[in-house]
Amino acid sequence: MHPMLNIAIRAARKAGNHIAKSLENADKIQSSQKGTNDFVTNVDQEAESMIIEVIKTSYPEHSIIAEESGLLEGKDAEVQWIIDPLDGTTNFVKGLPNFAVSIAVRIKGRTEVACVYDPMLNELFTAQRGSGAQLNNSRIRVNPSKELTGTVLATGFPFRQKQHSESYLKILTGLFSECADFRRTGSAALDLCYVAAGRVDGYFELGLKPWDIAAGELIAREAGAIVTDFSGGTDYMKSGNIVTSSARVVKSMLKHIRENGNEAIIK
Repeated sequence: MHPMLNIAIRAARKAGNHIAKSLENADKIQSSQKGTNDFVTNVDQEAESMIIEVIKTSYPEHSIIAEESGLLEGKDAEVQWIIDPLDGTTNFVKGLPNFAVSIAVRIKGRTEVACVYDPMLNELFTAQRGSGAQLNNSRIRVNPSKELTGTVLATGFPFRQKQHSESYLKILTGLFSECADFRRTGSAALDLCYVAAGRVDGYFELGLKPWDIAAGELIAREAGAIVTDFSGGTDYMKSGNIVTSSARVVKSMLKHIRENGNEAIIK
């Protein structure tokens, strides 16, 4: 195992266990709004501090991009840890047990290792570039679906960018005319991992942040999925718009996105 993946797993488990334990004392969870329909809790912040501490103990010179702390520059700017301490905060606040810790390491702009940990199910999704993806150390693979018909797709509503809701709903309607059904779980990191594990056949969402995507997209790609932005390119870390599935299903999904999306989201 890559030594940085080992540290990422250690940090994710520590943070995840703290998050799960915090639900036992729900009255001590303090929630506040940091943006439009975007929440943060004291537990997010505590979990993030734990992750940073684990990373800095082993790699004090590495840079870190964290959802709550922002950019923490280190002497070694070529190595970046991208952290989402609690992906699915709204679920967590509501007591819905679908959230995860997401950690990725990018070296010279390329994601090398990733882990996503679901503490409620004790499921650890991991990947190393070029070495495949695993769920609790067992190899996972994307469903090799050849057509959109019969697929179950995951998505997330653009709650941060409601100006795109009309365009998004047109895309959703177009896809729904062909696919079997949709799932909307509330955690982008887990949606990407569920594509990797074959639990859903594809996933699309717009307006995401780098920490929502960084770990899950490597896990999906290493499981054999195609990952693109809405124009079919690979600029999803910058645009925040992502599509993933098997090659043929991605092609069909992109067709609906192009036909129904507006120019502002298809760049």
